[in-house]
Order: sequence, then structure tokens, then C-alpha cells
Amino acid sequence: MKSRDLKTKIFLDGGDPDETREIQKLLGFLDGQTTNPTLISKNPEVAKRLAGGEKFNENEAFGFYKRVVQEISHIIPGGSISVEVYADQSTTSEEMLRQGREMFSWVPNAHVKYPTSSEGLRAAEISVKDRLRVNMTLCFSQEQAAAVYRATEGAKRGQVYVSPFIGRLDDRGENGMDLIKNIIDMYEKGDGHVLVLTASVRNLDHFLYAIKLGSDIITAPFKILKEWAEKGMLIPDSSYQYKTKDLKDIPYQELNLSKGWQEFNISHDLTDKGIERFSKDWNALITR
Repeated sequence: MKSRDLKTKIFLDGGDPDETREIQKLLGFLDGQTTNPTLISKNPEVAKRLAGGEKFNENEAFGFYKRVVQEISHIIPGGSISVEVYADQSTTSEEMLRQGREMFSWVPNAHVKYPTSSEGLRAAEISVKDRLRVNMTLCFSQEQAAAVYRATEGAKRGQVYVSPFIGRLDDRGENGMDLIKNIIDMYEKGDGHVLVLTASVRNLDHFLYAIKLGSDIITAPFKILKEWAEKGMLIPDSSYQYKTKDLKDIPYQELNLSKGWQEFNISHDLTDKGIERFSKDWNALITR
């Protein structure tokens, strides 16, 4: 049973419904799940098929993704299920939007994941006007988060998530958790319609510090949620200190949230690399 002291929603980051069932049993609750092409490519059924030398055609791949998402939705019908569109560097906003509308129809509790790129933001801008729920993924900067805020202005609270990927910033020596704090502080000056979803969580300290900072949502892989359960689902108090080790600080930027989203610098090499990785993992499943 979820503690009343825990205000942050807890999501599983994964593509295997068996993990969903196990984590829900371990925690006694689960508020949602995030999926992406890489996680789907690691699904045991997919791994078995590929090991046998058999790939999917494109329709089969999307059909499999749909079945997995529907099974997860059945397990946590009251939660949010993030489903990611296929996008590479050449995918247009129109194509993302076409996929997004289709994926949104798969389950009644979907959030459609678009990359935090120019094309992804254009797709999100139209999506929220069409009352779709969106999750802007592969966010690595405060300016990208500001652009998400402006592109989706007018959305209802909870209709839009932004997912900063903290682990990938840590990997190159930057303190990813600074980005979470900076975005939360920036959004406090706004209307609250975008929820901060801490993603790319690599360890329990990431997880606990995100709770302490007041992240609206955290998505974490199976092993971290299992570790949290085994340690009694502890909630950090005021004495908790996050150890930054030798990571470089990411300074807060004073940004004007009334500017048009196109005026922010939304380019980021890690977003480009993330798009490339997700598309590569998806393409590896498909017979060309």
C-alpha cells in the first residue's frame, strides 16, 4: 500500500508485463509504466524470436508493441502508460502525430512519447489541442523543458509530462539531478500544467533524491524498484544528503516562460544520440 507521505508517483520503466506484475506485488501499488523501443526490443518474447533467427515485419512489430501495452494497461488500468512513437532524425512532426494518434487509441490511459526536438514539439503542440496526453522524452536541458512548457500551454495538469534523462548526463560527468531541481524550480513560476518525470534512473540515490526534490513522477527499472521494496520503501527525510561525487554542477538559468518555444535553444547532442539509439534498436527487430 502506498504511503500517504509519498507524493511522488512511481512508474516502472520496462517492456515486460511479467515485471509489471511482480513490481506491483512487491510494492503493493504501481502508478504507471514507461516504455520505449529499446525496452520493447528487450522483451523476453522478442529476444527468443530474434535468437531463433526470426525478425518482425513492420506491422508485426507495431502489433507486438500494441499487445504489450494493452497487457500492461490491463494490469494497471488506473495508471498512465507511456508509448513512444518511432522517430529518427528524418521523421517529420506529421508522421509523429499520425503515429501518436494511433498509439493513443491503443489503451485508455496512454501518454504518447515524443522526442524533445523541434519536430517532436510541433507534434506535441497539436496533440494537446487534440486532447491527447503526451510525454516529452529525451530532455537534457532546462531550455528544452521551457520549450515543452510553452509548446503545450493550455493543457490540463497531468496531460503533459517532461522526462529529463538524468543517468545519461551523469555518464558524461554532469550532475543530472541538478537538471531535475532546476526544472522543478522553474516550473514553480508557471501554471503547473507540465509534470516532471525523472527518467534514466540508474541507482537508488537517484530515486530517493528525486522524491526529496518533489519530482511529480519517477520511472525506474525493475532492479531499482525491487531494491527500494527490499529496503522497506524508505522515504528520504530532511537529513537525506545526495552525494554528487565528482559530477559537474548544472547551473540554474533564469528563463522567460512567456517566450515562444521556438526561441529557446532546444538542440542537444544527447537528444540526437537518444533518437539514434531508439531508432536503431527498433530497426534491429524489423526485416527490411
